[in-house]
Amino acid sequence: MTETGKSPANPTKKTTMTPKALIHQRFGDKASYKVEEVQDSPQNICLGLAIRQKGPSLYRCTLHLPDTIIVSDTCKRKKEAEQSAAEKAIEKLGIRQTEYNPTVQEAWDDLAGRISFLFSNEFLSSVHPVGSHFRAASRREGHLNGCVPVSAIAVYDSKISNICKYINHAVEANSLIVMSLVLKAAAKLSDVVMISDEQFSLKRRNPYPLEILASINNEPSLSESVPVEVIRIPDSVGKAVDSLTLDIPANGYYIDVIARELGVEDASKVLISRVIGKASSEMRIYSPAPKQLLFDDLSEPKVKQAGHFEGLLNDRASYFAGQEIYGDAILANVGYTWRSPTDLFREAVPLRSYYRMLVNKIPSGIYQISRDAILAAKLPLSYTTKSNWRGSFPRDVLCTFCRNHHLSEPVFSTQNTILLDSSLDLPGSCKKLKVTYLSKEGKNEASSGDSAGSFICEVKIYSKNQELILQCSPHESHRKSTDAMQITSLKVLSWLNMFFEDPDISSEKLKLLADKFEINFMPRFLAKDFSLCRSVHKFGSIMANDETSFIDIGGQSSGISPSNGSLACVSYTVSLFNEDECVKEHLESCEEFEFEIGNEAVLPCLEAAVVQMAVGQSACFRAELFPSEFILAAAGDSAATLLLLSSRSCKLEYSVSLLHVTEPLEDRMEQALFSPPLSKQRVEFAVQQIKKSTASSLVDFGCGSGSLLDSLLAYPTSLEKIVGVDISQRALAKAAKSLHIKLDRLLDSKEPISKIKSAELYDGSILKFDSKLCGFDIATSLEVIEHMQEEDACLFGDIALSLFCPKILIVSTPNYEYNVILQKITPSHGQEDDPDEKNASQSCKFRNHDHKFEWTRAQFERWASDLAVRNDYCVEFSGVGGAADVEPGFASQIAIFRRRGDNVANVELVNNYHYVPIWKWSREN
Repeated sequence: MTETGKSPANPTKKTTMTPKALIHQRFGDKASYKVEEVQDSPQNICLGLAIRQKGPSLYRCTLHLPDTIIVSDTCKRKKEAEQSAAEKAIEKLGIRQTEYNPTVQEAWDDLAGRISFLFSNEFLSSVHPVGSHFRAASRREGHLNGCVPVSAIAVYDSKISNICKYINHAVEANSLIVMSLVLKAAAKLSDVVMISDEQFSLKRRNPYPLEILASINNEPSLSESVPVEVIRIPDSVGKAVDSLTLDIPANGYYIDVIARELGVEDASKVLISRVIGKASSEMRIYSPAPKQLLFDDLSEPKVKQAGHFEGLLNDRASYFAGQEIYGDAILANVGYTWRSPTDLFREAVPLRSYYRMLVNKIPSGIYQISRDAILAAKLPLSYTTKSNWRGSFPRDVLCTFCRNHHLSEPVFSTQNTILLDSSLDLPGSCKKLKVTYLSKEGKNEASSGDSAGSFICEVKIYSKNQELILQCSPHESHRKSTDAMQITSLKVLSWLNMFFEDPDISSEKLKLLADKFEINFMPRFLAKDFSLCRSVHKFGSIMANDETSFIDIGGQSSGISPSNGSLACVSYTVSLFNEDECVKEHLESCEEFEFEIGNEAVLPCLEAAVVQMAVGQSACFRAELFPSEFILAAAGDSAATLLLLSSRSCKLEYSVSLLHVTEPLEDRMEQALFSPPLSKQRVEFAVQQIKKSTASSLVDFGCGSGSLLDSLLAYPTSLEKIVGVDISQRALAKAAKSLHIKLDRLLDSKEPISKIKSAELYDGSILKFDSKLCGFDIATSLEVIEHMQEEDACLFGDIALSLFCPKILIVSTPNYEYNVILQKITPSHGQEDDPDEKNASQSCKFRNHDHKFEWTRAQFERWASDLAVRNDYCVEFSGVGGAADVEPGFASQIAIFRRRGDNVANVELVNNYHYVPIWKWSREN
């Protein structure tokens, strides 16, 4: 069992410090490193060569400490030389690394010591971001001169925060507690600091020496006021957030400027949140501080116990900050950083950034932003292969989600479960069907071909207080540990997405969905940690309205169209279109955007358009609006977009062009070796069987998008009725459109090739019986059963022969033994190879990521023979691609079942109707 992520068992465990870090902890700025290059003598000297020969460059470091000088060994890298010098110094001075784990009283003493150090002469002139706040405070005028806000000390000094954790573990969730602890410690330092009358700022009791003040006053500062764009977040959700500009004056304190905008007296009355988003930024929320802080009885603190607030709870600000915030708030990206501790860092926060942050709180939104396609992309339905995935991987999205919601990092546990010579207990007639075969060397090998075994992955998500929120423990195993981790992450994300997108979802439905995704969750903790999401995100599913207006497709067809599993590359533009005034505003565009067809990786309306197009064609259509936060997150001009949205007569206008299509790996493998491709050879094989049998009716089980039915129209056969059944409504819709066009053309033809009189498509599972399709002349199931579990493939065989009772049943499936040949010649089509998949192919992987199994010839023949005997059919074997008498046989193996008797009356009496009619065509109508 391998675990990754932060362990909930010991959340305060520290990592081992490097030698340099230990030296810095002990000596600070008094330690200096000087690295010099040392030329080593060349190892391979060429005698007689007049040119001076140089050896490899090495480095030596000299470490200067107050009482000693240390010289390192020679190293290949500069950083290694510095670490070597530090390591020698630690050994010489006898310095030991001690893990910081103080008692409560020791933590109080350390807190007092840290506060005392912050107000020392040395710290005021130090190069430290917190020092810049002290220097800014020294330039404040009047009674505020020298007053440092406690909120700034509590938030910006990481050592203060770390010490406070050992006094009260709840400080991470509530900065007010840190402020209370700082003030309580400062009260015992009356000879060093003074607590101001307002109680929320500290001031040095004795003035700083004039020479130190003079030195900091000579530092470069702003020559004039600087405008900074920020966001105001009203406390009422009914009021819209708006953008405003703050003018920070030269030599002024920026938190004082924010305080005035919040309507409070000065910076000491302002609460400052933790960093929102990337740790390297200074994006924070500023809000009014409570009127009074509670200093006593903080042993079991809660947010509302730490202070008395006035005003409404600000749901949106609290949602971002991860703690309760009251009153109006300011979102700003401004402050002092380690990169430039003496200069004020500032960056504009436009409305677009606010809405992108809001979208980034939703699992699907995180993925959409990673693809920079907020109005086009969607969290995919499944993780197929690494090479087909675009955007952030599911594991990364889940980690980002946890960080955005102030949760602990997810904990992943992967386990290798090796299946050696195992037997599967299958229900009904297929019990004890072996999944192993004997190779030429006499070794038993699993039919999956993965010698490393199979992997399962479990993920747990904890709150910051290490309360278990949810646990996902899928039972399905995967050939690679990374795949197992990504697939489990996607299950969690998909379930969380449903929770976020449906604000009215009932607890019963949520539990049913959790069971479907193999998730156990704690309703109490889930409600607590995501209590604000439903009031902030006021929308249902962003895919709720998939209806589009007429799709206008233009351009000449190249004949190359995308199919399920293929990668479509498109360019697209999305605009906000006002239908009344015929005005539109550009929102989003992309020159090259790839996605996998059939995996719900884009909006349904966009995929519906692309699957109807051929390479080189363009389409234009309009769709209903997204929730406004998604539109504003994509919009470049927020003001113009808001103005159009207020008209209430807008739609989204999409313009898309299909640039190229990369076929699925299975198709590329087959086309590289076979001409015509195996798919066409299978159709031709079926046509020959139809001609021999003079069949008049055919049903295709698992027809998909109708490729077989569509192809049959181009051959002269005796067929008069064709029927297709599939579980995918999207595939059936595509099949209906294609068949309808071709059948209508037959009516217009003077000498039609086909005699088809009727065609029907049904939505339903082929594992269920429907008496409407009983007793057809011929039934087909080409490359379908391998997409089921093996026990379901056995069940389908029994249902097909014992209930549907066709005169002839044709079943084809890949020959696993042929994969080694196909995968040797697989073309890359310019794509970068995935090392994991390359390694997997060496042990012979399946042809398609969706295949649940692939059988050898012996396995397939045993399955078909047993099936035929049980149901009074005879069976013969054939195939396409390759030859029966040449190893390893046919690439696609085929079984032809023929019914021995003609009596199906007993079956016809059973009137079971499980299939839903989707489309029907009749020559008469």
